[in-house]
Amino acid sequence: MAWMISALQGGLASLASYLAAHVLLCLVPAFFIAGALSALVPQQSIIRFLGPDAPKWVSYPAAAGAGSLLAVCSCTIQPLFAGIYKKGAGLGPAVTFLFFAPAGNILALSYTGVALGADFAIARIVLALAFGIGIGLIMATLFRAGETARLADARTFAGGETIPARTLLFLAALIALLLAGTLKLDFLTTGLLAVELPWSGARAVQDVLDQWVPINAATGAEGLSLQGALLILLLGGIGTCAWRGLGGVDNGFNRLTPVALALTALTLVFAALGMRAGEQGVVLTVTGRSLAVAVLCAALLPLARRFDAWDVQQWLWETWRFVKQIFPLLIVGVFLVGVIRVFIQPEWIRTVAGSNTVLANLAGVVFGVFMYFPTLVEVPIAKMFLSLGMHPGPLIAYLMADPELSLQSILITAAIIGKLRAWTYVGLVALFSTLAGLTYGAWVDGASWVLLGIAVVGFVALIVGTLHLTERRQNA
Repeated sequence: MAWMISALQGGLASLASYLAAHVLLCLVPAFFIAGALSALVPQQSIIRFLGPDAPKWVSYPAAAGAGSLLAVCSCTIQPLFAGIYKKGAGLGPAVTFLFFAPAGNILALSYTGVALGADFAIARIVLALAFGIGIGLIMATLFRAGETARLADARTFAGGETIPARTLLFLAALIALLLAGTLKLDFLTTGLLAVELPWSGARAVQDVLDQWVPINAATGAEGLSLQGALLILLLGGIGTCAWRGLGGVDNGFNRLTPVALALTALTLVFAALGMRAGEQGVVLTVTGRSLAVAVLCAALLPLARRFDAWDVQQWLWETWRFVKQIFPLLIVGVFLVGVIRVFIQPEWIRTVAGSNTVLANLAGVVFGVFMYFPTLVEVPIAKMFLSLGMHPGPLIAYLMADPELSLQSILITAAIIGKLRAWTYVGLVALFSTLAGLTYGAWVDGASWVLLGIAVVGFVALIVGTLHLTERRQNA
């Protein structure tokens, strides 16, 4: 019975820390960005560059760019991948899109940066972009003969709409809001004004929260601050209002729509404040981040008014759709992370993946395939592994493989492009994920930039040379 109580406490503590520390300034703006991309950006402006006749320097970056706009996992991306593949997209760009969307989308990257640090987020996007394009080029070259027959009557995604300037400006403001809330820069973190509000019971409340959700650096438990508890209450208020205010907005605005949006803006501004419980009361600190978040939230209103009411309704509805699709999975996943963390011993992780070896990186890849988690849930799992002693190299290998591969997604991919192509793709993902972990792990361990650069350039040159020779033989 004691172990059940301990596991339950671990899950609830993990969930409380997660909701208070990582969701607001990271995921909330990212959900609104994903909704805007889905509702306001014309589909043709994204996919028209993926056709087989498009230049490689256009089609592959375009495929990666389109993938970065979608907050989806390896299973959810399958219908989109099938759609663009069946409609005439080349195998290479389509595979790049399939690879990059789960690992390099804006939600995954922003959450990785907040939860694990900017180094992991930068490594993740750079490696996912380079290897996604590389895997796409290899697949296109290996199966060029079959692609020529398949695309004999295909038509390039030509023409199409461009992205309106008002949409670009609106997206820029949303992205600026996300960056203002997550970047750790001096002008954002510097305190500008401190105000102490009298509340004699603040210290006692914080002591109770510390008992309920204790801090434990050994397992990565962050505890729960007084500000975090208030933010959780505000999140509950947002969810209550948004269920009708945003969930039913496709049928028209209602009384709860402005309430949900105003409460969201208020919560973001409050989350950007510094707050701590003192002996005499609560100390609130206004920082550069607080002002930046407040100004950007206010600026979104006049920018949104440039759109038709229907466009705004679709934006809010798509945002709520992403929340309903992803957020419950995150809640369940983070709770399970807390439960699992109670039973896993650090020495186990250090034994299997505590160093940057080939076997350790392969273990990270295999775990990512067979213990598949929905999109974004791999980040708290990775944070748990890091706190338990996993080397950053195998951790990157896991982060590369988990969003890309699962047993169910492999079967779906095989049904779309055939078994040989699907298993070739799986092998390439496993290979490149392992290489990504070894490279990043070597950098963390202090390997020379020169040696790493030579190794990476040599590997790329080998791939390019092999592809060139293969293509020449196929042409001959």
